[in-house]
Amino acid sequence: MKLITFDEGRVGRLELEEGVVIELDVPSTREYFERGGKVGETGERLRYEDVTLRAPIRPKKFFHTAGNFIDHHNELTAVDWSHPVHKGIVFFQNLDAIIGPDDDIVYPEGLTKELDYELELAIVIGKSGKFFGPDEAEDYIAGFTVFNDITARDIQRKEMESGVFSFSKGIDTFCPIGPWIVTKEEVPDMHNLPMELRVNGEVRQQGNTNKTRITWPHLVAYHSPQVYSAGDLITTGTISGVAAVQPNPFDFYLQPGDVVEAEIKGIGTLRNKVVSWEEAYGEPAPKRVDW
Repeated sequence: MKLITFDEGRVGRLELEEGVVIELDVPSTREYFERGGKVGETGERLRYEDVTLRAPIRPKKFFHTAGNFIDHHNELTAVDWSHPVHKGIVFFQNLDAIIGPDDDIVYPEGLTKELDYELELAIVIGKSGKFFGPDEAEDYIAGFTVFNDITARDIQRKEMESGVFSFSKGIDTFCPIGPWIVTKEEVPDMHNLPMELRVNGEVRQQGNTNKTRITWPHLVAYHSPQVYSAGDLITTGTISGVAAVQPNPFDFYLQPGDVVEAEIKGIGTLRNKVVSWEEAYGEPAPKRVDW
């Protein structure tokens, strides 16, 4: 099933080949998972072309993972961070920074000059639970969506002097997810999904979910002591090719006007445009308030 949030927060099942949205009788996709998927239909059918997709879910918690893909981990060793990026790093994403498909990423020029992209798979947790092992974890995986971890690298570099990075990834509009949630039964092999990120049609990142340091059930189990609620999200780390590791990263950092397409085969393509602060809000970008 492709589960969507559309228009003003309505929930539906998308029949993509037929171009039809079947509205579900539930107020949110999070509640859909809280009910174990046992929800009815409203009886309304809509044409897919007539609806506006929103971020597919507003989770209660959004766990962020770093350093899991082998190639990306290897290329990070060439970056002069003040601290190494070890496997198992986790922090919470800012839920208020979530945007959906075709929403604009607003470039806060007063905060950063180094706006980067990171294509990631996001796992949707289907039920509440805590303290379980990898052998039980697959029962908690309900589905998947695409995540683009937008990052202000100059802010991250400063944060890394203390060995953390959170502000740089949690700025408003820096958390695009979508375009929908694909439920697990539609994904024959979650450990073999080709991944590709394009900027203005140019391929910037390519990889596959078969190039990770640990499996998704292992990752889900690792996070479980922090307590899951149904509908929570876990990101799985990015693949190689981010701008920051390029020989001349300023040729690759995102700029206003860029269109970013983050695609995971079998899951979907998440498309967002980068716009200037003035284009978004009609005024110059505010300067960062220093500590």
